[in-house]
Amino acid sequence: MSPSAVTKGPLAPTTEAKAKAPAAVHPIPVLDTPLAKGLSFARPALLLGLLAARFDALVSDPVSTLWSALPVVAVIQAVYAVLCLPGAGSQLAKAARKPRPGERKKNDMTGPDPISTALLSLVLTSIATPAVYALFVLFGAPLLDHVPHTILCSAHFALLGLFPVFYARGVNGEALVAVSGASAPLDETFGGLAGAVVGAWLGAVPIPLDWDREWQRWPVTIVVGLYGGSLLGGWASGALLYGRSLRGRA
Repeated sequence: MSPSAVTKGPLAPTTEAKAKAPAAVHPIPVLDTPLAKGLSFARPALLLGLLAARFDALVSDPVSTLWSALPVVAVIQAVYAVLCLPGAGSQLAKAARKPRPGERKKNDMTGPDPISTALLSLVLTSIATPAVYALFVLFGAPLLDHVPHTILCSAHFALLGLFPVFYARGVNGEALVAVSGASAPLDETFGGLAGAVVGAWLGAVPIPLDWDREWQRWPVTIVVGLYGGSLLGGWASGALLYGRSLRGRA
């Protein structure tokens, strides 16, 4: 049997099958500049420091505190995204993909304007906030009571967990499905989202305990949990677990 016959056999991949094969979802790297590396490490410390400084105010007046902190967190997240992450559709966002055999690696690093990408990502984050609110209610948040508390908590969750994903991956359906299904490789954006989910879930544990503490009121522990989980999860995923999978495969 000739080699050409083997190649053309029924088990050989056809050109059409290759075209239909899904492309792999790759991790998003932090920009390789001293400024980006420094800001990537400084952002968790800055946000956690602000949370600690405003904790008493958060306990005494959650709605006012979360509302006044929202634009500050939005600016910090936008600056972080623009200076530290490749925008969706840019060549830097595709740089993690290894070129196929015979394919030349492009050196053109042009792409969408980072400021425009950040603004569009903020719009997508605002649109996604009601969906986050609905998920909070489905997982036990008060349905009719403390509605402003839950909406603001959802907005902070969206800013920390969803905004970096929208900025780096855009509306790529395959990538977003991989992220939502926890099959995407770990990086700062996906790790931040996963950490926010786990942190918010763990933050709900102290609420029903019969301790009669002021800080057990909704949604104080949820906010603390999602901030701690998102920032620590993003840092660990970018620095220690980059490229690994939550399902145990690299």
